[in-house]
Amino acid sequence: MQPAIDHVQAAAFDLDGTLCDSIPDLAAAANAMRQALGLSPLPQATIESYVGDGIASLVHRALTADFHGRAEPAQWEEGFTLFVRHYAGHIADATRPYPDVEAGLGLLKSLGIPLAVVTNKSEMLAVKLLRELGLADYFSLILGGDSLPEKKPSPAPLLHAAQVLGVDHANMIMVGDSRNDILAAKAAGCTAVGVTYGYGDMTLLSQNPATRPDWLIRSLPEIYEHLRPQKTQDPENT
Repeated sequence: MQPAIDHVQAAAFDLDGTLCDSIPDLAAAANAMRQALGLSPLPQATIESYVGDGIASLVHRALTADFHGRAEPAQWEEGFTLFVRHYAGHIADATRPYPDVEAGLGLLKSLGIPLAVVTNKSEMLAVKLLRELGLADYFSLILGGDSLPEKKPSPAPLLHAAQVLGVDHANMIMVGDSRNDILAAKAAGCTAVGVTYGYGDMTLLSQNPATRPDWLIRSLPEIYEHLRPQKTQDPENT
């Protein structure tokens, strides 16, 4: 499944579940927080199901062991502080880029396409993680869930990214693994590119027209292979 795109001017990427597998370190931070508060640890798979809406939501869910749970304000505040302290100190202990991610980013950069990260993770933690993974320099812009008043699935971060990068949002692709990524892309008028790895269930999302990606890929170099003929034929790139 490939999109009908005549001229891609920029590419935006989700972070967790798209560029890197960060679940081991997120789970370790969540369980360190729970232990400090006298709570028993949760299975890593359970914590994985809580990821995708930012650290604030993850802390609520991890404290209550409920996807829809809301911790008491005082407990949440203490838990949030504990979580961020642990996670910031161990942010890349076990987190690694997915296979071919760095190669794919390099190939896209070679085409002169500006790249951005649009994540619901806090900007501070996103920048720190990308730096520790050696990926930060590939990106012209890194937007976190707290960079703007709204985060994904709102279209606002993608529209802002397109504006900062100086491109038409209709000619920007959004690459992600989750419902939030697809909804944000569609609302912003970007091409929604879903990855078949990561934390989201693309098979399930593809069954609903509202969350069906325009394009499914198995690895980032597939984007390069699709765009390379366009770029080599584009007079602006000759």
